[in-house]
Amino acid sequence: MSDIARMREQLFFDGPDLGRKLSRFWALLTLAAVIASAGIVTDSTATVIGAMIVAPLMTPILGMVLSITTSDGANLARCLGLVVAGAAAVVAVGYVVGLTVSYDIVSATSSQVAGRISPRFIDLVAALATGAVGAFALVRSDVSDTLPGVAIAISLVPPLAVVGITLEAGATSEAAGALLLFLTNVAAILLSGIVVMALYRARSAAGRADSRSMRDRASVLLVVVFVLVIAVPLAGSSGRIAQVTHTANRVATVADAWARPAGWSVDRVEPHLSEMVVVAAGPLPAPDSAQLRRDLDAAGLDNVDVRLVLRPEETVQLSGG
Repeated sequence: MSDIARMREQLFFDGPDLGRKLSRFWALLTLAAVIASAGIVTDSTATVIGAMIVAPLMTPILGMVLSITTSDGANLARCLGLVVAGAAAVVAVGYVVGLTVSYDIVSATSSQVAGRISPRFIDLVAALATGAVGAFALVRSDVSDTLPGVAIAISLVPPLAVVGITLEAGATSEAAGALLLFLTNVAAILLSGIVVMALYRARSAAGRADSRSMRDRASVLLVVVFVLVIAVPLAGSSGRIAQVTHTANRVATVADAWARPAGWSVDRVEPHLSEMVVVAAGPLPAPDSAQLRRDLDAAGLDNVDVRLVLRPEETVQLSGG
């Protein structure tokens, strides 16, 4: 019972300290949203990591886990409301920060955006494991020092900030991808948290030794369905990313063979929107670009649009007196 009381005190927004808990939650969440948005705009990984540690959004999510486990409908509704309202607030902060920038912050201009708009199935797997660690640290007070690492590993606020920033930039597809990443992390925390709570018999410890009611079973079923629904687009995204990566590797092989005889080298091949961008550098004269197109067609890549970026290099010897 003492462990349940400790967890309730940590996670639930009720009791005589309700005002203090709410003010702390909203103050930290707002500051974390500003920090994350600034880090995304400046493309600063360190700043974004700082926002992850400050953000309190995982508290009401784990509160939902404990509420489902202990059949506490009032706190379940309260925690769910805080998650939804908090997520909307972070998106709004990101949108406002996006308005302050003179250019669009999208995947092409920020690696922080690019890394959060194409979640894959492996991201769900990693989030499930990280969520389990978070729940384990909650039920075991002697490992609570792992929580900062959990906050970094299972990003919640930065994807929401990306949603707001990319919405302001008009990149709705990128905003949808970032929102999918956030929902993936939430779903993973809920599912793995419920499993960990069940393994530690939190329901019995809370004095709920009776069999689960239909409402409790429905809550767990909804979480499972939520995870399965999220897994479908993630699996599709994984397949698309694998296909794009395979195509980029094939283009790179053909481009290398085309550039090498002229003394040129291919710096990189990267997908961009509906085309592959090939960046090559070398001495003048540049190799024949039309020949690269013919080589790509011959290699079965005739349906791949390629944008070739040539960067001539010139060496001049300046002898001293």
